[in-house]
Amino acid sequence: MEQTPMTSNQPYLLKAFFDWIVDNDLTPYIVVNANHTGVQVPVDYVKDGQIVLNVSPTACAHFHMDYDSVSFQARFGGQPHRIYMPCAAVVAIYARENGAGTVFTHDIDENQANSGVTEAHPEQAKKPASKGRPSLKVVK
Repeated sequence: MEQTPMTSNQPYLLKAFFDWIVDNDLTPYIVVNANHTGVQVPVDYVKDGQIVLNVSPTACAHFHMDYDSVSFQARFGGQPHRIYMPCAAVVAIYARENGAGTVFTHDIDENQANSGVTEAHPEQAKKPASKGRPSLKVVK
């Protein structure tokens, strides 16, 4: 019996981490792959192909997150900008105050819809995914 491919878990986890960070009165930041198709961010603030955005309720207006995309309005250098990104463009989400959050790793084969999640600090978001065989380690 052939299984139907599952949708990506990344948008669900992104929303869950966002809610968790906000519920703990911390400031959610997201790291976005600015080169991903469909991303609309101010290019002057992109560094090494990524942009870090404060997505706290006090920093953005008209915030909307669903299982397809994240959009909002924010000011950069005093100028208002409309920000839009597909959820798949989000590389990481973390709390500014303590770095708690996650880095999303995406499968190399884009035909697969699943993504993995790795607990990490945002500085590790730029590291490429390991190309070796997956393995499990028993920790006692």
